[in-house]
Amino acid sequence: MKTFGLLLTSPWRRSAVVALAGALPVPAFPAPALWWWAFLALVPWILLVRSAPTGRRAVYDGWSGGFGFMLAMHLWLLPFLHVFTLVIAALLGALWGPWGWLVRRFLAGVPARGRVVAALVVLPSGWLAVELVRSWEGLGGPWGVLGASQWQVEPALRLASVGGVWLLSFLVVAVNVAVAVLVAVPAHRVPAVAGLVATAAAACTAWVWSPRPEVTGQARIAVVQPGVVEGPERRFDRQEQLTRRLAGQDVDLIVWGESGVGYDLDDRPDLARRLAELSRATGAGILVNVDARRSDRPGIYKSSILIGPDGATGDRYDKMRLVPFGEYVPARSLLGWATSVGKAAGEDRRRGGGQVVMDVGAGLRIGPMVCFETAFPDMSRHLAADGADVLVAQSSTSTFQRSWAPAQHASLGALRAAETGRPFVHTTLTGVSAVYDASGRRLGPVLGTDASTAAVREVPLTGGTTPYVRFGDWPAHAALLVLAAVCLAEGARTVRTRRSAPPPPGPPARTVRASPARPAR
Repeated sequence: MKTFGLLLTSPWRRSAVVALAGALPVPAFPAPALWWWAFLALVPWILLVRSAPTGRRAVYDGWSGGFGFMLAMHLWLLPFLHVFTLVIAALLGALWGPWGWLVRRFLAGVPARGRVVAALVVLPSGWLAVELVRSWEGLGGPWGVLGASQWQVEPALRLASVGGVWLLSFLVVAVNVAVAVLVAVPAHRVPAVAGLVATAAAACTAWVWSPRPEVTGQARIAVVQPGVVEGPERRFDRQEQLTRRLAGQDVDLIVWGESGVGYDLDDRPDLARRLAELSRATGAGILVNVDARRSDRPGIYKSSILIGPDGATGDRYDKMRLVPFGEYVPARSLLGWATSVGKAAGEDRRRGGGQVVMDVGAGLRIGPMVCFETAFPDMSRHLAADGADVLVAQSSTSTFQRSWAPAQHASLGALRAAETGRPFVHTTLTGVSAVYDASGRRLGPVLGTDASTAAVREVPLTGGTTPYVRFGDWPAHAALLVLAAVCLAEGARTVRTRRSAPPPPGPPARTVRASPARPAR
């Protein structure tokens, strides 16, 4: 312990230790998927920050831990963005600086019991504010939101239907804070245990009282995953071959992965005819994704297009939220150098204008999203509110095939399904592809990164509206109100302190001193 204490006396060594502590939550996410670890992983970081000698050092500790968390969460980007991955992690890590200050403010030393009780609400609120800010697309989007680590826990998915992934993040951080108090401030075990009991009670309440999705029908949906195939022509041929195997299987919809078609269909009428023929042969609509320069307007778009027996139906969705650096370079005039040190986008993709709900036929309506968009809870929520029966995601994580990214991306479908009460179909080019029912339970086995096949899933259709779809991101809004109250209280405390402080001493009184008598001459 003495050696460890000496290690923390050096600012740079302390920052390195805190960065390692910040990286600890990452194994809670896929592929390791140690969901239970999320409830303990923040404790070392919290204990280090509360021991910071000053508020400024606590801010640095928050920044250092955030850097470690962001770097570990996006480590699979390192071979492609190289040194720029470190820049991104450092910029995003700075968002945790104020959170570090809050940790020290409420937990430093031996805090009063009231301060400990407040910490159980304020610190999770501060974390939620960080997640909310970094969820902006321009800052990378909500990849690695802490609550997403609970995608395979059924009670957590029930909570997601009430308050989305934001409620899960809040409760996970609250448990970590309570455990940190139990470890570091044993005199205040009562409020810490009360916080743990309240979290368990919230989960039980959601389990009992939140409405279950009501099954109203069933659809047979096929996912087509061609696997690693080089070149758009060969990829199209492989998907066509796999799709033909679905003939006679009575499917209602066939879904291809992101960038499954590498040419604008108006420029390649031969491909359009082949797709229409596939629809006739299988008796199902085919949702393809075209990644190409459009012939009717300038620029490259990623577009979900529904194909029927007579060709394109006219239903088209252009991807709205693009992957920073992968599909566009933010502030290219300043950051364009990223293209010279990694595989950043050489040309920005164009954005679509709005979300679309497509009518597949036989009363089946789908809400398409493309790749990165599945990380945004508001997109699936709006599609469900607009009447989508099934949420469909077309993705391609082939660039990151040998990393944790494919499994983590696929896991988001369980959360989006549970939040909206709508089944979720996640189709990729190279895996991992997965289908979830409206409760977030996986339907059938996943198609891993080594699979090249087509699979049909019986998907129960559901009705009704979850509390999350009805009320939106209310946990995030409540967290912002809590932080606003903290700011007001801190401001009032500062004013009171200044008023009660004794006035500064005035300048010393000046006295008249008699001149010394001159000697007589």
